[in-house]
Amino acid sequence: MQRTSFGQMPCPVARSLERIGEWWSILILRDAFYGLTRFDQFEQSLGIAPNMLTRRLKALCEAGLLERRPYQDRPPRYEYLLTEKGRDFRPVLWTLFAWGNRHLAPEGESVTLVDPESGLPIDPVVVNRHTGRPLAEGVRVVAGPAACESLRRRFERRTTI
Repeated sequence: MQRTSFGQMPCPVARSLERIGEWWSILILRDAFYGLTRFDQFEQSLGIAPNMLTRRLKALCEAGLLERRPYQDRPPRYEYLLTEKGRDFRPVLWTLFAWGNRHLAPEGESVTLVDPESGLPIDPVVVNRHTGRPLAEGVRVVAGPAACESLRRRFERRTTI
C-alpha cells in the first residue's frame, strides 16, 4: 500500500505532517533536544531498528530539521544536530509534553517541564506573538494570500474555532 503524500496540500498542518508526522521522527527530535546526536545513542534510546533509524534520520536531514556532520574519519561516523528549523520545533514538542501529561498520564507525570532558574513546573501555552493572549479558543482560520479559490470558498463558510 502506497503512502499518501501531504507535501503538495495547501494546508500547513498537512505539510508539517509530511515532514515530521511519523512518530519516530518526533521521538528523534525529542531525543535531539535531550542532547543526543549520534546514531547509536538514538538507536539505544528509542529501541528502533537500524534501517528505520537510517531512513528517519535521512528524512529529517532532507527536511532541514537535522544536519549530518562527520565526527570520525575511520570508520566514517556522523552526528545529527538540530538546525534552526529543527530548533523551531521546540515549542511544538513542549506543547505535546503538556497535552500528554494532562490527558494521557493518569498515573501522573513521568517527565515534567521546569523553569531552569526557579525550578518550578512549566505549563506551556500557545500565545499570539502580537497580543500575548493565549490561543486556547477564539481563533478564526482564514485563507492566506497564497490560497487557491476552493480554499478561499471553504474558509468563507467557517467561523471561529
